[in-house]
Amino acid sequence: MKIAYRREGRGPAVLLIHGVGGDASNWSSIVPRLRNQYDVISMDLRGHGASDRITSPVTAAELANDAVQVLDEAGVTRCRVVGFSLGGAVAQALTLDHPARVERLAVIATVCGRTVGERSQAEERIAFVRQHGTAGIAEANRERWFTDAFREKHPDVVEARVRQVRETDPASYLHAFTAFCTTDYASRLTEITVPTLIVAGEHDVAATPRMAALMRERIRGSQVFVLPGLRHSLLIEAPERIGELLEDFF
Repeated sequence: MKIAYRREGRGPAVLLIHGVGGDASNWSSIVPRLRNQYDVISMDLRGHGASDRITSPVTAAELANDAVQVLDEAGVTRCRVVGFSLGGAVAQALTLDHPARVERLAVIATVCGRTVGERSQAEERIAFVRQHGTAGIAEANRERWFTDAFREKHPDVVEARVRQVRETDPASYLHAFTAFCTTDYASRLTEITVPTLIVAGEHDVAATPRMAALMRERIRGSQVFVLPGLRHSLLIEAPERIGELLEDFF
C-alpha cells in the first residue's frame, strides 16, 4: 500500500493527518509556522492525494496503521500527532492502538460521542453521498464548513476546497466518509494518557463543542479551545490561530 507524505523542517517530529476529501496540502497555511522548529510530516490518507485508492470498507484503525507505515518509512519512533476531522479520529486510533508512537495528541474539529440523533443524521449523510456523489456533498458542505463572512470574502478559497472534494476518487471518498460517520472512540478515551489538545468551532454542527467537552472530561489533563463564530473548516479559516495553539501546546 502506497501512502504518500510530505516532509519539511527539522526538529522533533510532528505528524499531520487531514480530513475526508482533502490531502496534505490542507495544512499548507500551518506547516510554514511549524517547520522552523519541527520535522513536519503531512500524510495523504489512503484514497486521497498521491496515496493508493480505497477499494473496500476501511476503518479509522486501519488508517492509523497507514500512519504507522509512514512513521516507519520516515524513521520516526515517536512523535506529536495532529488530526483534523476524520484525521482526528485516525489520530485517536493511533494513540489508542499504538501508544508508544505518540508523544502528544491534538484533535481539531473531531467527532466523538454522537447522540442517537447525530448517528441517524450521519447515516443520512452517507446515503446522500451514495446518491449524489462527491459533487453533491461538496456543494452541500459550503455552508456547513465555512462561515457566511468567509464565503463572501474568499470565494476562491472556498471554491478550491469544494473542487478538491469534487475531484476525490468517488469510491475512496465514500469509504472514507463512511469511516468518518461511523467511527467513535468515546468509550475508550480514558485510555489516552498523553497530553491532549482539543479544538472545536463554536458553530460546527458535526464536531460540536459538546463533543469537545466530552473529550476533555474523559482524557485526563486535556485542554479545550472553542473558536468563536467558526464552523468546521478551522484549518482554512483560522490557520494562524491553529498554528498558535499547536506551537503553545508542543
